Amino acid sequence: MADEAVPSASQSPSSTSSAPPLGHSVIPIVNKLQDIFAQLGSQSTIELPQVAVVGSQSSGKSSVLEALVGRDFLPRGSEICTRRPLVLQLLQTKRKPDGTEEEYGEFLHLPGKRFFDFSEIRREIQAETEREAGGNKGVSDKQIRLKIFSPNVLDITLVDLPGITKVPVGDQPSDIEARIRTMIMSYIRTPSCLILAVTPANSDLANSDALQIAGNADPDGHRTIGIITKLDIMDRGTDARNLLLGKVIPLRLGYVGVVNRSQEDIMLNRSIKDALVAEEKFFRSRPVYNGLADRCGVPQLAKKLNQILVQHIKTVLPGLKSRISSTLVSVAKEHASYGEITESKAGQGALLLNILSKYSEAFSSMVEGKNEEMSTLELSGGARIHYIFQSIFVKSLEGVDPCEDLTDDDVRISIQNATGTRSALFAPEVPFEVLVRRQIARLLDPSLQCARFIYDELIKISHRCLVNELQRFPVLRKRMDEVIGNFLREGLQPSETMIGHIIEMEMDYINTSHPNFIGGSKAVEIAKQQLPKVSLPLSRQKDGLEPDKVPTSERSVKSRAMLARQANGVVSDQGVRPVADVEKVASSGNVLF
Repeated sequence: MADEAVPSASQSPSSTSSAPPLGHSVIPIVNKLQDIFAQLGSQSTIELPQVAVVGSQSSGKSSVLEALVGRDFLPRGSEICTRRPLVLQLLQTKRKPDGTEEEYGEFLHLPGKRFFDFSEIRREIQAETEREAGGNKGVSDKQIRLKIFSPNVLDITLVDLPGITKVPVGDQPSDIEARIRTMIMSYIRTPSCLILAVTPANSDLANSDALQIAGNADPDGHRTIGIITKLDIMDRGTDARNLLLGKVIPLRLGYVGVVNRSQEDIMLNRSIKDALVAEEKFFRSRPVYNGLADRCGVPQLAKKLNQILVQHIKTVLPGLKSRISSTLVSVAKEHASYGEITESKAGQGALLLNILSKYSEAFSSMVEGKNEEMSTLELSGGARIHYIFQSIFVKSLEGVDPCEDLTDDDVRISIQNATGTRSALFAPEVPFEVLVRRQIARLLDPSLQCARFIYDELIKISHRCLVNELQRFPVLRKRMDEVIGNFLREGLQPSETMIGHIIEMEMDYINTSHPNFIGGSKAVEIAKQQLPKVSLPLSRQKDGLEPDKVPTSERSVKSRAMLARQANGVVSDQGVRPVADVEKVASSGNVLF
């Protein structure tokens, strides 16, 4: 198996069993954290170190992963095979005392179940892929997490991503290339992710999709490792020496060349052990690759990946520790705010009563202005309610003009309608009450608007005064919102009805005895004060006649003139004319106003 090839490139099997491999304690801890964060989903904001494998379709990504594991376990074929991100965690185990090996795999979605047959692992990957992405070449970004336990591997964590494709097939959408590139970028754009860019040697390296997308995420090439596959099928007379030396496209972490099994080898069930032997023979038989032993072969790739991953973990570990510590402090504070968990019914009842009591106290405090978390930016609670009553409501009442939409024609027509077929000597009360009721009814809308403003503010108070304990019980919080909202809504309707009754009471009885009411006697008094004083002619004063001793004939003419002014129930606003003028008008017989 692969254990025969891996030590040959690095160290002897005896040294492998005596000294633990590099990262044997660090990488499993990171793997465990990754499993925990994977279950949290998008809630996790901590980025853990990992190695993402990117490349175009059929570039040899799956063959490289199988060579690293030393077993056949990935779906293979000429079309797209990797349709969901596969997080592959390789964990080195010790051999049994009798020298036998135990290799098995575990899926995160099937905890506790071990797969000793690697063909079953392939079938489970295919079945899980079809469950999420369908059976017709669809692609999904939901991860499949697989652990491989074997004494023949080094501790490495790899993410096998779908290959970059150009033309959609099957159920793939028209923008399949953009979607796959977006999925790949979501992994490799984080600084904690190493990029394994796989490119076949029989294609132009300058047109490599893997190096192009890796260059977008890692422009300086600090965390990109180049993998050159299919070295055995390059054109005759060509080699990949300059590619492996980084003379074409340089990378800080360099390149590694590998020779994978061909499709014919897979169909003939050629084992990976035989493929590794053939790979070693290939490099030894090519003088052009002399001096590049550290850059050729799957064993060297495994060793290089292990060393780079461990070094990368050491680099990002201080910042990772700081982020975890700060997150732990905030989470611990939030956890402490939730209080203790009670399982007994009595304890649950006491807790519920405590929550409701705190809520009631918080509501009262906000209404009375005794809230500790008082806002300095805006009015809230009881202060807002006071502002609604004293400012908004008062201004809306003051904005109501009592004479708006009330013209002289309305008054005249109302008086005439109240008199019926007869002419009115005095203004009747019925039109007065009709017109006054119409104006009083205009106070209803501002009053109802004030009630709705108060209702809205009470709803805001109910949302703001929710206690911290309710964060533990989202169902209770939602139910309390519903109950409080219904309670306030049910109280709004009777309030509006009562406001309507108050307005109707004011309309039913018009208090004309109020000191501010201008009645008939007071209107005459005000009118006398506004009318100019009448002076008698000088001739009569010279005759020594006093106003009370005016002849009866003159007084009768004056009375007839006053009565003539009340034609059709309308009194002219002209003042009392002098007697001489009255006589002139009376003699002419034209008393018109």
